[in-house]
Formats: sequence, structure tokens, C-alpha cells
Amino acid sequence: MRVNFCFRWAISIGLFLLFNSFNLSAQKRVILIIADDLGTDYCGFYPEHSDTVALPNIRSLLSKGVLFEQAMSNPVCSSTRSGIFTGRYSFRTGVGNVVGGTGGSNPLDTSEMCIPKILHLADTSINKAQIGKWHLQLGQTANLLNPNRMGYDHYAGNFSGALNSYSNWTKITDGITSTCTNYATTEMTNDAISWLQAQEPSESSFLWLAYNAPHTPYHLPPADLITSTGLSGATGDINSHPVPYFKASLEALDHEIGRLFDSLRVLNQFDNTDFIFIGDNGNATRVAQIADTSKAKGTVYEYGVHVPMIISGPSVISPGRNSEALVNTTDLFATINELMGITNWLQFIPSNKPVDSKSLLPILRNENDSIRPWSFTELFKLTPDSVDGKAIRNKEYKLIRFDYGAEELFQLSLDPLEENNLLSAGPSEEAQWNYDYLCHALYQLLESGTDCPIIDEIPELITQKTFSFSPNPASNELTIYSENALQIKCIAMDGKSAFIMRLSKGNNTISTVHLTNGMYFLVDENGHAEKIIIQH
Repeated sequence: MRVNFCFRWAISIGLFLLFNSFNLSAQKRVILIIADDLGTDYCGFYPEHSDTVALPNIRSLLSKGVLFEQAMSNPVCSSTRSGIFTGRYSFRTGVGNVVGGTGGSNPLDTSEMCIPKILHLADTSINKAQIGKWHLQLGQTANLLNPNRMGYDHYAGNFSGALNSYSNWTKITDGITSTCTNYATTEMTNDAISWLQAQEPSESSFLWLAYNAPHTPYHLPPADLITSTGLSGATGDINSHPVPYFKASLEALDHEIGRLFDSLRVLNQFDNTDFIFIGDNGNATRVAQIADTSKAKGTVYEYGVHVPMIISGPSVISPGRNSEALVNTTDLFATINELMGITNWLQFIPSNKPVDSKSLLPILRNENDSIRPWSFTELFKLTPDSVDGKAIRNKEYKLIRFDYGAEELFQLSLDPLEENNLLSAGPSEEAQWNYDYLCHALYQLLESGTDCPIIDEIPELITQKTFSFSPNPASNELTIYSENALQIKCIAMDGKSAFIMRLSKGNNTISTVHLTNGMYFLVDENGHAEKIIIQH
């Protein structure tokens, strides 16, 4: 009898441990960290970096993650945040500018479906918190519980776009107002650590940690957070020399992020947490590292919307990679839901609230190198401004259409600072093709404006075929039969030329090993076009 009892006891313990091992494997922990007003050029891990800041803790995410080289945000904080929160572009949410800022913007409607609402509907056991900057509605008394109303179990932070002081600011904790005299970056880190420590190890959790740093005012951080010396912290010195104070604020932010990481290591939760680090828009004019500072934060030019993005953690397969995929901060909506295990998030979306977000998991899992052929951003204010407009880009070209009617086209691969408007002197054939492609994509997205012809809607520009090819789909080699000697161009769906070559009369064999999988167009000099699929 004792043997049977011991056997049954052993089986019970084994089943208990097995069950809990499955339960632990199902746990999901995601932390989204936002740096306020941070473009890529102060980050030394970006190819186009300029004057930089030592960011060892943020940089440490790279070895276990993916660095997105072409991440696009909105030009200002409120609209970027609303896009992440809802997965919807600004023209859908109405949050086109800074809530409460110059020119103004509509606040985010609390009826919008958002990440914490979906997580709650999908799994009530998931713990959800936001720490730090909210800035989706005005900080009026009636709004102070909005983070909780929109799905968070806990909120602690500030509603304003910018703090009046980093060491004396108004803090909201689950609807209750208080005055905080602790350095804001430190206080937000403390709150994040406290919340994470209070979570049950067996439960899933999502934390949105939105720092105000390194946004203005560029107040001098406490001495133990920085290595900078010789900074007085006086208002006059900050106003005259904002850059070293901006860099000090960013260095202090990295220091406190490191403390957050250390707290997770103590809890044995660092290695099973997925981290997302982003900037919410480009650097402000006062610290911009470009000659034409009119193209900085608050504009749809690249410097205003090109932001750092790293996703790191156990969900990344083959980490330590860089990705050139076109992604938008709006894509974090679908990505966060799926990282949290909610793959059926679409079922919670009302039919009249279309979502623009695309999950980045195929890239994180190293299953695909792209999720979209173009990315989009926009800016619009309640009081119209000449910088209001929409921008759409593929890998090579970017089209800007300002609300007052002007248009600009840039070849970003050759002109990353957007100094040469190709429309001013008449675009080349390739530039015109890309203009038409982006114009058409913009028209389809907005369902308004001016449409342009696009090749994938006109598979044959002339009726007489001048060449034929096989096989289709093609793998590593393509044979093209040409009636006569002529030039042919292969164009990818993103508008970039894959190759241009001269065909001789008869059969021509071409290697396609260097082409990634997808649809292309073969276009000859007479205007005849054919679709081809590359599938290795």
C-alpha cells in the first residue's frame, strides 16, 4: 500500500510540475519603453548617427534583439502615442497634432479600442500598467481616470506634453493628483520597478513606460546619473547651450533604464521579458543635428519622423540582426498584442474602426524581411499650418503632400536629408514611376485626393508583346525570349529597380538568386510590362 501511495504521490507531483512548466511557458511579459523627442542621430548604434551619447543599457538590447533601421513615427508625441495605442492612423483617430499644444489637436476618444482593452477582453489575468507620460487627453479633473477607464489596472505619471520642472511636477496616480519633487526619470523608474515587483511570477504582464526625457526642459539631472561635468544647470546656460543638457538627460535616462533591467534580473524576469525601445518623434529644433532645422520635430520630413526602434527578448529568433523593413510605430499595436499571446485581436475590433497596424512578429521570428511595401505618416492641426501634410515612402523614394497643395518627392537612398525635390526640375522615368506608385497608394489609403496610374493596375501598357519569359514563378534563374534587342528593367513592388539589362534577340538567361521573394514587374523600353513572381 505504501508503494502505491508513494507512486501516486510521485505521479501527482510530476503532473503538478508538468502543468506549471506549461503555465510558465505561457507567461508573457512585454515592456514598451518610450524616449520623448529622440531621433536616431544621437544613438551611436544607427548608421547615420552624428554627435552621440553613451547608451550602454539601451545598446545592450541589441544582442538579443532586432534593430529597425527604417522605423517611422508621427511628427509629434500625441499622434504617435495614439497610433501605438489604437493601431490606427491619425486621420482615423483625429489626433493629428499635440493635444493641448500650439495649433491643437482633438484628444483621443476614450471609446477607441486600445491595447489594454483588448488584453483585458482576451485574458483578464493579464496585468496592465502605464507609467509616465499620457498626453492623449487634457489633464482636466474629469480625465484623470481615463488611463484606467481605457483598460489599465494602474497608471502613474503626468498628463502634460512637457513637465514644467523635472524636480517639481504634477503626478497623477490612478486619478489622484499629487506634487512630486523627485527627479521625474527616477520617479517613473521607481514606479515601474514597484509595479513589476508586485506582480505574481506566474502571471502575464504588460507595462507601457513612457519617459518625459529627454524632452524639454533640459534640466540638469542629479549628479549620480550622469558623467557630464561643468554644467551649472542655470537657466541661462541651458538656453544658451541646450545640447549638453539634452545629452545629460538622455544619459540619465539610460542609467535609469539600466536600473530597471537590474531589478528584473533580481526577479529572474529579465531573460523572459520582451522589450520594445522607441523614440516617439525626431529631435526638437534646439538640439537637431541638421543644417535645416525647419525639417526637425513637428514635420513629416525624415528627421522629424525617423526614430530608433529595438525589439529584444525571447520572442526574437536569430537575434543581433538589423532590419531595413519599412515599419511604423503604429505597427506596435498588433505586435504587442501578439507578443502577449493575443493572436485573435482582430475579433475585438469594431467593423467601423479599421486598424492599420501590421504585426512585426514575422520579422522578429526571422520568417520574413518585410511586412509592408510602404510606410505613412501625417501631421494636421485644429488651426491649419503650412507644415501640415502627409508623407508616404517606399524603400527608395518618399512623397510629401502638404495640405495646402504643394508636393515634394525625394530619393531617400541618395538624398536622406531631403534637399533635392525631384518634382521641381522634372522627374526621371524611375522617379516618375515611384511618384505614381506612392500617389496611388496614398489615394487608396485615404480614399480621397488625386489618384495616379500604377503599373500593377495596367499590366500591359501596349498590346503588342515584345518579350516572353519562363518559368513563372521563378526560383534562381529566368529565361527571357526577346523578338529584338532591347532594354528591360525589373522593378520591385516598392518601386526600386532590381536590375536593368540589355536583351539580345532570342533567349536570354538571367540569374534571380539575388532577388528576394515577391512580385516584380518586367518593363521594356517600349512600355510593355509583365508581372513575375520570385519564389526561391
